[in-house]
Amino acid sequence: MSAAGAGLGVAATGGGIAAGVIGQVHQHAAPRPPAAWPHQVGTLPPQAAHFQDRAESARLTAALAGGGTAVLGQAAGVLAGLGGVGKSQLAAHYARTAMRSREVDVLVWVTAAARAAVIDAYARAAAELFGSAAPEDPEHAAKAFLAWLEAKPGTPACRWLVVLDDLADPADLTGLWPPASPTGRTLVTTRRRDPALLSGRRLIPVDVFTPAEARAYLKGVLDPFGLAHPAEELDQLADDLGHLPLALAQAAAYIAELSDTGMTPAAYRHLLADRTTVLRDTAPDRLPDEQAVTVAATWSLSVEHADTLRPQGLARPMLHLVSFLDPNGIPDAVLTSGPARAHLGRQRPPARPGDGEAAGSEEQPPERVVTETEARAALSALRRLSLIEHSPDLPATAVRVHQLVQRAVRDSLASDQRQALARTTADALLSAWPEVERDTVLCAALRANTATLADCAGDSMYQPNAHAVLYRAAHSLGEIGQVVAARDHFAHITTSASHHLGPDHVDTLAARGNLARWRGEAGDAAGAATALTDLLTDMLRVLGPDHPHTFTTRNNLAHWLGAAGDPAGAATAYADLLTDTLRVLGPDHVDTLTARINLARWPGEAGDAAGAATAYADLLTDALRVLGPDHPHTLSTRDNLAHWLGEAGDAAGAATAYTDLLTDTLRVLGPDHPHTLTIRNNLAFRQGEAGDPTGAATAYADLLTDTLRVLGPDHVKTVVIRNNLAHWQGQARGDGAE
Repeated sequence: MSAAGAGLGVAATGGGIAAGVIGQVHQHAAPRPPAAWPHQVGTLPPQAAHFQDRAESARLTAALAGGGTAVLGQAAGVLAGLGGVGKSQLAAHYARTAMRSREVDVLVWVTAAARAAVIDAYARAAAELFGSAAPEDPEHAAKAFLAWLEAKPGTPACRWLVVLDDLADPADLTGLWPPASPTGRTLVTTRRRDPALLSGRRLIPVDVFTPAEARAYLKGVLDPFGLAHPAEELDQLADDLGHLPLALAQAAAYIAELSDTGMTPAAYRHLLADRTTVLRDTAPDRLPDEQAVTVAATWSLSVEHADTLRPQGLARPMLHLVSFLDPNGIPDAVLTSGPARAHLGRQRPPARPGDGEAAGSEEQPPERVVTETEARAALSALRRLSLIEHSPDLPATAVRVHQLVQRAVRDSLASDQRQALARTTADALLSAWPEVERDTVLCAALRANTATLADCAGDSMYQPNAHAVLYRAAHSLGEIGQVVAARDHFAHITTSASHHLGPDHVDTLAARGNLARWRGEAGDAAGAATALTDLLTDMLRVLGPDHPHTFTTRNNLAHWLGAAGDPAGAATAYADLLTDTLRVLGPDHVDTLTARINLARWPGEAGDAAGAATAYADLLTDALRVLGPDHPHTLSTRDNLAHWLGEAGDAAGAATAYTDLLTDTLRVLGPDHPHTLTIRNNLAFRQGEAGDPTGAATAYADLLTDTLRVLGPDHVKTVVIRNNLAHWQGQARGDGAE
């Protein structure tokens, strides 16, 4: 027995070791009775201070009134579902309300950032609801929980709500979707918009705060601290932050935190506007409402996810381009242009073996070709992660993005990256700009995007030279009749180019020439002539007498001399210029033809209308031969020919010439181009002179409608057309009214 006792003792010792192992197992929660209803599994995020009961709450309630699944994400055409718009807060508010009103027996809140987290949450729900210990096989327990959610005959009906918060990847829910049930509801918050996620499920768009909600929120946070501010200041701050709830919360906390230092909404706006301030510097030391990340970091994970979608590695460089452009609408043509695709190709990661290129092949070239289709796919990847809105059916303003997303992206770039991207974006804008501005909506968007780029790129637009897109945007303003705006733009370009490049740089001289031109178009012909006289002196000194820019300056000087009341001086200047362009460029060069076109005008201005008409008829033959029928100079020559025919007394011939010209102008320039409107004005005038005042009045009435739509009521052309309409209406009535 002793031996046996000794043996048992040894066994007991061994059993002691085994008991230690068994003890580890017993650390799991012991089985417990099934939870009584109502019951909540998981922890809801605390309700934000000064929570705004938004319109989305009512839409969510209506969507889930009869059960089913709703996705708190975003709908096409709105900035909804973007990180920071408050999706989790809305979901938590809905869940609390449902529990308090006894509409739900079981609430399960799941943080769905990863598949493992969803499985663990389901397993925990199973343990609590079934009255079992924590399972050793979470996947099996999760499946059991999903099966339990199924309505079964003969068992008590459970009204349940499962909230899957912040779903990162729809693939994580494969096989884990709660079942359709007449007594169950499923709510998902996500930044994703994959078709597979939304198919068959109700979509609740979540937008940023309305202006009224943003103001109410800021007042609610700041007023209790004795920091009441005028509504206008709060509205301006909300505008600067794009009404993004997360940004407003952190801004209000920052202002309150530093209020003793004089921090106000106006001071915070000044901090935001400072290009040397990065977005993370505007966050408070302690984030409000138990927020986990700053505004600056909110979208970093979304960008990483987008970059993994096909075509891999292109979403981030595409977002880099988007971050320099107009948040209210970027043309598709800019982001799929050659320069944009070249940028994407330079950033594209090298192909891996098995990706369609043989292993062991020669080293990848620094730039891989990216197609238009791939560029659009990169936009789709950004849209699927709610980083942009993309509406291909509105090509002129297809891409929209929140301004703080742009700011955060730009803040992440090194100085040399910012400069290179600014120049690349400028190249993309210039590449997308049509030679003839037929599409007025597209060109307005291109001008707006150029203005945004110039504002956030700063000095980069003048290094190593003044980018041509700045000149193109300013000319575009002038060509649509905004001559004062064009003048002011060129004044700014001239000052900036002189500062960055020096007064004698060719870009500075070119800017001065354009400034003089639009100064004249804005009504100061004498000032334009004086400015061009001074510029010509510098052009001759810096570039020499035979440089093309010198010829252009001489041409423009002659024009404004004539416009300022010196027709003889203009004619002499044009004759001298023609001599030199013939010598340097030859008879068929466009600058030579331009000099001839301008010179031909002045005999008419001196009283020889027939001579001017003959000169323009000869010029038209050469313009058609050298430039073709659709060149702007050819169309201008035809316009001048028709004009001088009318001035020479052939009103019917002028009307016929204008009728033919209008057909071609409509085809080449489109119906809304300012030159088209001018041709219509001239045709109507000659029609009246040819004996058809009623037809002229009708034509002017139609023209006034279009001019008001295109140029507005205060444009000089609108005023002229309104006066001409009154004149010909009076002639048609026979009363001679003006």
